[in-house]
Amino acid sequence: MSQKVYVTYNQVHKLCQASADKILNEFHPNLMIAIGGGGYVPARILRSFLKRSGDPNIPIQAIGLSLYEDLGRGDPEEVPGTKVTRTQWLDLSSLEMANLIGKNILIVDEVDDTRTTLEYAVRELQKDVELAQKQLGREGEKTTFSIFVLHNKDKSKKGVLPADMMESGHYHAAVTTDDVWICYPWEAKDIDEHDALAKENPLI
Repeated sequence: MSQKVYVTYNQVHKLCQASADKILNEFHPNLMIAIGGGGYVPARILRSFLKRSGDPNIPIQAIGLSLYEDLGRGDPEEVPGTKVTRTQWLDLSSLEMANLIGKNILIVDEVDDTRTTLEYAVRELQKDVELAQKQLGREGEKTTFSIFVLHNKDKSKKGVLPADMMESGHYHAAVTTDDVWICYPWEAKDIDEHDALAKENPLI
């Protein structure tokens, strides 16, 4: 079993705050897509720090992707699966897809582990946008994707992200960690116990 480390809500908040300026230096998102369930909380916190005076709040849409599989032993630790399953996706009607065209879209998740989920999300969203552009005759409008994760695990990745995304600064991880098992506060059933464990086994 990997070493377990615990992250608190307070730490997540500060990671989002510290990352906002770096994201805005490279990318000004006008739409966020949170990968559930780990991307929901960071996306909402990050939005507060990305908002610029006079601009409206950045809309947040959600997709659900399942890669991890329960071992069925009553242990909360899970192991990476081999197939990504959609549990929730964007409304693919022309009206909704039209709202993605020509936007700077920030995809948010909590952790970049094997990179399989992120690869799937970027690839499928790009395909959906390209299809909508053709259907609506808007091929000339550029849609740009960027990624934010709280933690990137320093390990060999199974998934691959587009080279232009990586080279243009459109991938940002607040922290790069060893290959440890990260326990997030929204997974905790007893938040007081979780926070106590975070003091004993700090990640950052």
